[in-house]
Amino acid sequence: MSDSSTLPPARLRPEAELARDALSAPVLARAARLARWAGPDTRVDAGGGLVEEQLPAAAGQLGLSGDDAAAHASEAWRIAVDTGLVEITDEETGTVAPGEDLAQLSGSPQDVLGLWLTALEAVLADASVPDLDDLVDAMADGGEVDLSSLDWDPDAEAEFLDGVLGNLYLLTVGEDGPGDAPVPLPALAASVIVPSDMGEPSNEVLEQVSDAMMRLDDQFRLLEPIGLVEYQPVDEALMADTDEEPAAPVDEADVTRYGMVRLTPLGLYGLRARFLDAGFEAPAVGDLADKGADALLDGTAPYPPGAAHAETQLWLAGRSPLAAARELLAAARGSDPGAPLRRLRCQQALSLVGAEAEPALREVLDDAELGGLARVWLTEHGARDVPAPPQEMVFWLTIDTVAAQLAAEGNSEELRALVEGLARQHSGFFDTAWRVVHPATPDVLEAMGRLHPDKKIAKEARKAAFKARSQQGG
Repeated sequence: MSDSSTLPPARLRPEAELARDALSAPVLARAARLARWAGPDTRVDAGGGLVEEQLPAAAGQLGLSGDDAAAHASEAWRIAVDTGLVEITDEETGTVAPGEDLAQLSGSPQDVLGLWLTALEAVLADASVPDLDDLVDAMADGGEVDLSSLDWDPDAEAEFLDGVLGNLYLLTVGEDGPGDAPVPLPALAASVIVPSDMGEPSNEVLEQVSDAMMRLDDQFRLLEPIGLVEYQPVDEALMADTDEEPAAPVDEADVTRYGMVRLTPLGLYGLRARFLDAGFEAPAVGDLADKGADALLDGTAPYPPGAAHAETQLWLAGRSPLAAARELLAAARGSDPGAPLRRLRCQQALSLVGAEAEPALREVLDDAELGGLARVWLTEHGARDVPAPPQEMVFWLTIDTVAAQLAAEGNSEELRALVEGLARQHSGFFDTAWRVVHPATPDVLEAMGRLHPDKKIAKEARKAAFKARSQQGG
């Protein structure tokens, strides 16, 4: 996926709701509590971390206990420093003071989300670092970490995690994905390990997937407290010694035992922000609501149907039906390659407009590009005295519709059925179709020849395409 890719549009929650989620995320909530707790007697070491003797008090302030309490308190403090909630005022004495950004926790939703995004980056960086035990074992005699002994490439590890999160984002926003449902960890790991053209994965590849699952299990455990994901960890019984008897009967077919992960609404917001920073086109439903109809039709052209419908509804909500219809029809005109799909999106948008829009449709009945879809709309809405379309308009609309479907769906089964129906319903279709003065006529007829299962009809379509191209001087 290149940085010029356009991702499917995300459906984001309101920023005020996301900001509340950010404030309640354990990582940021703990950092904020420690920032407010810190005072003149608080001391940090050379790296900005709380000195060891103050960690028990910090853990107590957070209500933490147990073996990991000091580690969690140390992590919360580091997040407070990284986000600017705390400032180190004197590195020599190790004194601190409340940071300027502490006030942003009581500021606007954008302020809060900005702090949360900073905290997210810190946690993502931590998630790409090997286990602390591995780091200790890898310490060289000089006290420095020997990265080669860890078999760890920081850039590759960060790229791996980014790839996994990117696939989780696509599964969440894509209309063919699970949406809000959790994703099995094995499937997510396989999505970045198994080549798309591989049939049955080899044992070597399956072992790589298993290793990736274990890495992701550790990483998602770290990412859940920042509010990025909801995560059900891998069942520890799966990692137990195979010679040991399980404590209780287990269902071998239960895929949830292998880990389940779901991107939260806050996580969706966070990953989209990271995509935007990386230069991707990462739209969100509602981005076009205050734009013109030309931006709506062009912008929703690559959207899947559900997202296009939602975006269009938001756009229409701010306009009167008649004014919206006139603006849509004006934006749908054109002979450029994107025009057929614009007209299809226009037709879909007009299907959401009520009878008040009828005057706008009657105004374009004689328009060569819009008259056909205007008649369809008027007939579907029960309008009276709708003039019958001339044959030339019928064929032009047919070519335009197939061209739009090709642009939207490619060689889909739905388009194949449409092609078969056209050839069956109109005897001599190709004898007339090649004469249609439409920029897409040759391409449409070639596609019909490619898609139609009847070899004789397919040959007729290809001949018609050749005639159309010759007529257009191609």
